[in-house]
Amino acid sequence: MKLNLDNPEDHGTGELKILILIVEVAEMINLFIGLTAGFFGGLVGLGGGVIMIPLMVGILKMSQHKAHGTSLVALVFTGISGAFTYALNGSVDLLASLLLASTAIFTARAGASYGNALPEWKLKKSFGGLLILTSLILLLKPYLYHIDEPATGLLKISVLLLTGIITGFFSGMMGVGGGTIMVPSMVLLTGFTQYAAQGCSLLAMVPVGTVGAYTHWRLGNVNTGILRGLIPGILLGTYLGGSLAHIMPEVTLRIIFATVLIWTGIKYLKTLKPSPDKEPITAGEQEEKSS
Repeated sequence: MKLNLDNPEDHGTGELKILILIVEVAEMINLFIGLTAGFFGGLVGLGGGVIMIPLMVGILKMSQHKAHGTSLVALVFTGISGAFTYALNGSVDLLASLLLASTAIFTARAGASYGNALPEWKLKKSFGGLLILTSLILLLKPYLYHIDEPATGLLKISVLLLTGIITGFFSGMMGVGGGTIMVPSMVLLTGFTQYAAQGCSLLAMVPVGTVGAYTHWRLGNVNTGILRGLIPGILLGTYLGGSLAHIMPEVTLRIIFATVLIWTGIKYLKTLKPSPDKEPITAGEQEEKSS
């Protein structure tokens, strides 16, 4: 049956079909972003935020601030799924996770507010620096061994609390998981194995990410419309990437992924400060003007 666009009823039906098609394509794009971020994150044992944020900014043309907030919401679900998997294998230290989260939940809110107050170009440069740092840690990851006498007792507790303070702030600000900071700190200073440190990091980031994501949502930095495709994609991608990681050569994966991160990070670091008459007003500046 052919549509007659001269007929008002057929014209309305045609517009509805086009609208449905646009929605379906958008959902597939969101699913693709989540799947890609989760897949590459699962391959190398990192959260998908460092891939998801550039894809949301580049493909969806989302603002840097909104990409950070939306990423953090999706990563909460990744933390839940990942922590559950690690717990089944006995690789989650509940007390260590609680200590990390106990301080990080407070600084995550501060980090989200600080990131919201930054101009877009400054936030992009900061994110570029994080990508470079992440890539370097990724390359050095196989060579991370704990010190001869790792911290114990009160010193170990202090290290975990301090790690939580630093991690929470950068997680809230950058919209990424805290594994980049948590895992090396736990392995090097407190004697945790790589696997146990990753499990603790995933569990700790569930409450921390929730606080940061809620703060971003209150600030208007969460695009809830894409979460329906983004979250299933990142969960499935993380599972597929983690499964494939045991098949593909780890060294090759790390080099390829780190190269992509460095290239993306350099692009972000090259972000120029716009002229005063073109620089957008941040949410924080708008609040100050209205008060």
